[in-house]
Amino acid sequence: MNIQRISLIAAAVGTLALSGAASAQDAAKLAQEKACLACHAVDKKVVGPSYKEVAAKYKSDKNAEVNLAKKIRAGGVGQWGQVPMPPNTTVSEKEAAILAKWVMSQK
Repeated sequence: MNIQRISLIAAAVGTLALSGAASAQDAAKLAQEKACLACHAVDKKVVGPSYKEVAAKYKSDKNAEVNLAKKIRAGGVGQWGQVPMPPNTTVSEKEAAILAKWVMSQK
């Protein structure tokens, strides 16, 4: 197995372990505490896309939660226009996984 595949498997196992650890209410509270809601909302565009738009865009991507968790921590630009999403260095890897799972659950 290559390193990338091992990393993806480890991340998937970690995400499964988190699945029962945080309720949707806990994840929404975490999004508020980590200032995610300053730029995003569940159902409407603010500065960045709504969480429902993100979930819809990546719904067929089997690696969406892992990639989104990385994006939450590292930031990025270009997927939704030229307004950059700054890195959120106050979010731990575990918190990013919880947030990513919650975002991808929005319908």
